[in-house]
Amino acid sequence: MTRLALLSTSDKTGLIDLAKSLVSEFDYEIISSGGTAKTLKDAGIYVTKVSDYTGFPEILGGRVKTLHPRIHGGILARRDLEQDIEDLNANNIRPIDLVVVNLYPFEQTISQPGVTLAEAIEKIDIGGPAMLRASAKNFAHLTVLCNPSQYDSYLEELRKNGGEVSLEFRQKSALAGFQHTATYDQAIATYLQEQETISESEKSEKEIFFLSGKKIKTLRYGENPHQSATWYQRGINAGGWATSKILQGKELSYNNLVDLEAARRIITEFSDAPTVAILKHTNPCGVAINETLLGAYEAALAGDSVSAFGGIVALNKSIDAPTATAMTKTFLECVVAPGCEPEAEEIFQKKSKLRVLISPDLKQGESETIKVIAGGFLVQDADDTTDNYTDWKIVTEKQPTPEQMEELMFAWKVVKHVKSNAIVVTKNRATVGIGAGQMNRVGAVKIALEQAGEKAVGGVLASDAFFPFDDSVKTAAAAGITAIIQPGGSLRDKDSIAAANELGLVMILTGMRHFLH
Repeated sequence: MTRLALLSTSDKTGLIDLAKSLVSEFDYEIISSGGTAKTLKDAGIYVTKVSDYTGFPEILGGRVKTLHPRIHGGILARRDLEQDIEDLNANNIRPIDLVVVNLYPFEQTISQPGVTLAEAIEKIDIGGPAMLRASAKNFAHLTVLCNPSQYDSYLEELRKNGGEVSLEFRQKSALAGFQHTATYDQAIATYLQEQETISESEKSEKEIFFLSGKKIKTLRYGENPHQSATWYQRGINAGGWATSKILQGKELSYNNLVDLEAARRIITEFSDAPTVAILKHTNPCGVAINETLLGAYEAALAGDSVSAFGGIVALNKSIDAPTATAMTKTFLECVVAPGCEPEAEEIFQKKSKLRVLISPDLKQGESETIKVIAGGFLVQDADDTTDNYTDWKIVTEKQPTPEQMEELMFAWKVVKHVKSNAIVVTKNRATVGIGAGQMNRVGAVKIALEQAGEKAVGGVLASDAFFPFDDSVKTAAAAGITAIIQPGGSLRDKDSIAAANELGLVMILTGMRHFLH
């Protein structure tokens, strides 16, 4: 008996070539529905419409086409089971050997601006997933293809095996089918979960959190050479670092991507004046604002030129030639900016191994952060809340000058992106000392002030969390610090405030903590 193939696709890529080969090389008969049948017929390929094959018309505006026993019986029949064969014969059902299905473009539809809920719902495929799941379940007896990229492999499989398809190929194709329906259903569920008809409390306390990714590439290794690593993208449309333009340099590593994301988060805090952030192992080692990009880079580098060696540089403005020239004088791993002038590109080419990325929208990031733990994972909102400066409290007798206030705002933006316990000392809108990731706040203060040295005189100090005692306030004052910004919230806040008053310091309590673990 001539073999039977069911073709029903939304994406018509490669469809005609596949159908021609099936008919001319391997003597397949084709049944098809709706637009797919028309496409094949227009190409001169003989096709039987599903409605003619089942004897039942397409109804409900096309919502019901392939949901029929002659279709699903032919797909699900076990050909090594006598009862199934008897059922096929009794109901005039032919076994189907190949099912080629891809689904309505739901994710592409909801990614378009202004799409309504009603429009999105009409792109929820029903018959397609049903056929995919049925075919994948019965891979022992037929093949299912859900992506045009599989067509050539399937035809090659037929050619090399005398018109047969190996069980291994069928099982691999079934897996792809289940992966396709799983991600498709997840996209629908996520979309509906995010609709305005769901309350804010339900959004923040999701009973089920959906997470899946499409492989972008296998990385050389992970944090260390003995760890394997893969880069995935969320959703069907590439975003974030996957859309960055790599002007030059080696392939991005796992550590590069982790550091770049930390650099992206900190540089998005600064959108107006030229700003440069230099990071090492996800911690900033130098951040500065200046009237020129070159000035910002030089000030950031001066903050800790030793740690900057082999670091990541993020800039909030298009890279100009003077800044590019300065950056080529130090060994750097990556440079990322929203743009790069042609003269700067030429300068960077002298450092061919330096990775230079252009990401026009560095503010594009995830709204949630995810961390894996044994037996599950943790999800939290990204710490991207904009501080309301009007909520800050000046708790000392001494009031900040406008210049000090501007400096404190800068220091507060930076300390937010330093691993806790975190202390940042700044002067003239440039970091001069950073104490990161210490087990106690006293140690972080000591490291930041020692690094700052004489530059601490007249500077300000930011702490990501409250001071449990007044000792760090006294240490800061002894080093020449004039103002401190911290969240407050300690039972001993009054001691820290009293010490600041006694020593003539300004102290601001923000009321917001910025731990970064």
